[in-house]
Amino acid sequence: MPFISKIERQTDYSQFDSTIPIVIDNGGSYFRIGWAGEDEPRVIFRNIVQRPRHKTTGETVTVVGDHNPALLRYFDCTRSGPRSAFDGNVVYQFEIMEYILDFGFDRLGADQSQIDHPVLITECACNPIQSRCRMAELLFESYGVPSIAFGVDAAFSYKYNQQLGICNSDGLAICSGFMTSHAIPFINGEPAYEACCRTNVGGYHVTDYLKQLLSLKYPHHISKLTWEKVEDLKMEHCYIAPDYTSEVRIFQKGAKEAEEKTRCWQLPWTPAPAEEQPSEEELARKAALKERQGQRLREMAEAKRSSRINELENDIRGLEFLLKQLKQVEENNVPAFLRETGYASKQEIESNLAKAIQSLRKAKGEQVETEEKMDASMADKYNLVNVPDDVLTPEQLKEKRKQLFLKSTTEARQRAKQKRIEEELEREKQMKMEEEKRLENPERYLEDLRAKYRELSEKVEQRKRLKTNGNNTNGNQNGSGGVGRGERLNAAQRERMRLLTTAAFDRGKGEDTFGIKDEDWQLYKLMSRDNDDEEDEKSNEDEADLARVSSRLREIDPTFFPKSESGSSTAEPPRFRPLTKEDFQLILGVERFRCPEVLFQANLIGIDQSGLDEMAGVSIRRLPCKNQGLEERITKSILMTGGSCQYPGMAERLEAGIRMIRPCGTPITVVRASDPSLDAWRGASVYAAAMQFPNQTFSRTDYYEKGEDWLRRYQFNYTL
Repeated sequence: MPFISKIERQTDYSQFDSTIPIVIDNGGSYFRIGWAGEDEPRVIFRNIVQRPRHKTTGETVTVVGDHNPALLRYFDCTRSGPRSAFDGNVVYQFEIMEYILDFGFDRLGADQSQIDHPVLITECACNPIQSRCRMAELLFESYGVPSIAFGVDAAFSYKYNQQLGICNSDGLAICSGFMTSHAIPFINGEPAYEACCRTNVGGYHVTDYLKQLLSLKYPHHISKLTWEKVEDLKMEHCYIAPDYTSEVRIFQKGAKEAEEKTRCWQLPWTPAPAEEQPSEEELARKAALKERQGQRLREMAEAKRSSRINELENDIRGLEFLLKQLKQVEENNVPAFLRETGYASKQEIESNLAKAIQSLRKAKGEQVETEEKMDASMADKYNLVNVPDDVLTPEQLKEKRKQLFLKSTTEARQRAKQKRIEEELEREKQMKMEEEKRLENPERYLEDLRAKYRELSEKVEQRKRLKTNGNNTNGNQNGSGGVGRGERLNAAQRERMRLLTTAAFDRGKGEDTFGIKDEDWQLYKLMSRDNDDEEDEKSNEDEADLARVSSRLREIDPTFFPKSESGSSTAEPPRFRPLTKEDFQLILGVERFRCPEVLFQANLIGIDQSGLDEMAGVSIRRLPCKNQGLEERITKSILMTGGSCQYPGMAERLEAGIRMIRPCGTPITVVRASDPSLDAWRGASVYAAAMQFPNQTFSRTDYYEKGEDWLRRYQFNYTL
């Protein structure tokens, strides 16, 4: 079976005699395997399995424990996430457990199909017999081990620390593991399992809670908050508060003490490359290149202009020659001649000639005469306009109407053009004056421009409010919070409504006499929409001025941001800026002690179970013999073990909590194991190397002869 791992394989497996046991600490978080009698396990890895497929070949590989992330980029991990063999602290997925054992024996150096060494494997306190039987079946049937022994990890850790003189023969082991926590009393060196206590809160819940808090606090860094990173943050920065409520108050006040307890985690960050100022040589080179490009464009424009001039001159000569020929043609042959040339009349030829002459003068850069002067020689263009109708024939009347329409259209177009030219000149003049003001006193000019912007903005907003909600003067507001139709009308619309209502009221008094007097028709003039048109024109002018002032402010004031369309004067669009080092920092404040607090207050994460201090009190009350001296001896030797007992301040908080539930004056001593994570394996290694260990094993022969029922009565003796 192919494995992917960064753990090296041991090479001295064959040097160990078959009588030397293999010691396995099968924890919920880490799997540790090694040889009996040694101080350290040979192989340690996370107790998880992942089976992704190769993206190219489709081959399924097994990833056990810690892996190299660089290798996983070749595999599809979307359909196969990390899986554990544990449910809580009990093994129930033995297919996954088989992958774990295969990998553990392989990395230990086993190169045979069978394991010919006795195996000592740890389990949780009060492990269900079904789980123990399935584990024995797996080891006997799949690996062919000669004998096995089961022991509780917390008991091995307590007995190992007892040999080191850290705890006494009578005491209490509080083991906080990955998924659960246990409190096991010891009497005369033997565990009293009938008085043990368990809660389903452990290191997993602390890490998961910290991951949730950081994900909510920094949602844009969720991809960086992997389980391994959060686990490292927990072990490096978290601590147990002596008094949770007092610690929270410190951070609420934001005092200096809170700043000292705050930690910062810097995520990987690469600063943006600084833009280097170009050298003088580079600037000169760019200027020369720009000049050459400009010269090339000027030459191209000049060539295009010369070509256009030649083309226009040819057109003018052709049109003049055509007019000369037209003068020599008899009047009866004029229509036929025009049809051959493609023109409808002599006036069209003259008009095209005038346009060509005007275009030629523009191309040459000469002063262009006005249309009136250019058309002086074409006075007969509208020769029927001033002629009386009674002297014209029907065809001439039709032509006169056409000439009147063309003349009025041309004059209107000229007036509009002249108006645009005047407006453009006025705008340029105004911009020039504003620029002079700005150069004379920039601060004063900017202040005046901002004041004008505020004034125009208030006008536009007020007009929009009046148009939407009215001025709230008629009290026509309904009870649901909306506005009546009268409040949505402007002043001119309300005046029209008043006139209509008055006319209808007067007409309803008696006979309808509306229209007899000339003054009655004045009502239609008053009801005209001229006022509305004036209001709309004024509104459009204000909005145009506001847009112009806003554009000008953007040009000269980089800190200016226009108001939002909703009319809120405080809302500003987000200011985009380059990311800095501070944007990739995770600040750990109250999270440092809030997350491990779940070991004492599980209700913070919605679990209604006891804390570690309450578990100690419950376990002591469950002792089979009620002896005051025994209880005092137990409270004088309380050992903390397990991976979740390594937080700073754990012993002080646990001692304070137990003191609150024990009688006054009870001696209480809480100590930490020499190595809370490895002491369970070390204690098992010491017991497996003892002379009487073979007498406590369960052999393969016993398994085949006595069956699984004998495992129900199996009990490991921890006395050496």
